[in-house]
Amino acid sequence: MKITLPGRRPGIACLLAAACALAPAPAGADAIGDFYAGRNVKLIISTGVGGGHDQTSRIIARHWTNHIPGKPNFVPQNMPGGGSLLATNFLYNVAPQDGSVVGSVIPSIVMHQVLGRKGVNYEAARFHWIGSSSRSNSMVFVWHATGVKTLKEAMAKPVIMGATGVASNSVRYPSVLNNVVGTGFRIIMGYRRTTDIDLAMERGEVQGRAGATFNTMLATREDWIREGKILLLAQIGPAKETGFENVPLITEFARDKAGREVLQVFCDDIALGRPYMVGPGVPADRVAALRASFDATMKDPALLADARKSSLDIAPTGGAELQKLVAAMVGMEPDLRARLKAALESKASIAGKIERKDKKKKK
Repeated sequence: MKITLPGRRPGIACLLAAACALAPAPAGADAIGDFYAGRNVKLIISTGVGGGHDQTSRIIARHWTNHIPGKPNFVPQNMPGGGSLLATNFLYNVAPQDGSVVGSVIPSIVMHQVLGRKGVNYEAARFHWIGSSSRSNSMVFVWHATGVKTLKEAMAKPVIMGATGVASNSVRYPSVLNNVVGTGFRIIMGYRRTTDIDLAMERGEVQGRAGATFNTMLATREDWIREGKILLLAQIGPAKETGFENVPLITEFARDKAGREVLQVFCDDIALGRPYMVGPGVPADRVAALRASFDATMKDPALLADARKSSLDIAPTGGAELQKLVAAMVGMEPDLRARLKAALESKASIAGKIERKDKKKKK
């Protein structure tokens, strides 16, 4: 016996369910899926092959594809040079502005613009910032056989620091410490990759380097820290890295308020972490889709498991927050901007402290 409830027509619920099942997906989702389906997304990595930044970017790319409608294939391409300037200029001026090219860069590209560095052909605030996978302090360290154990000792004894390009943190950090704090770092530029500098340290060609992040070193050179092969002189960040509270922040060595303000800017710069972005012309719906998919990727259990296996830290920051941070940095007060530039001027460095590796070999 079939019972019909008062006020309801038999079959209405079934009809509604069928209609919902047949209803098309939102037009926006269809458009995103149609664009990315079967497509290769080029991931431009602004550092060389083999480092922690490269390793993290490739692991994230493998999982990110699963969260973008259409599941495109990510194709990593390393484009080191100029402290990420080469990759950043490419993303801004050359890459297709359709969401098919994503950048994985080091955060100093924003500071390059703030400081008016030569070769900056982009406006950092106009990029669409997608998100950051983690934030980790940078470090200044020396090889254990150097004979220097603290940053104060590096003020009294010259230390040879290996570096890549003039716009890289491996040059910026020792330079600002020379000028603001009074260290005697002798900077040898010209190494293509930071891994090349590490090999040079082992050979005794250089004595240390700056700019490596804690998460990178713990992932790639954890034994160096554990076994005391390197000595950490200072760290750069908004607060001390967890587990390394005994390593002083560079702001602790400031000689006056003006110097502390300059050093603090470099510490605040770390807040951008390991960011990903796309060019300024990418359509808003694809930017939104990339941000949402990146956020989902950061919560993916499979990604988190892979990150644990590789000792990679995942502590994400959303794209909207990054966008605000970049805008604030670019809008820095003129007086502080001028003092930052002065702190990095080569003429303020100890004479003869910055050299090129190729010139050094010819002597």
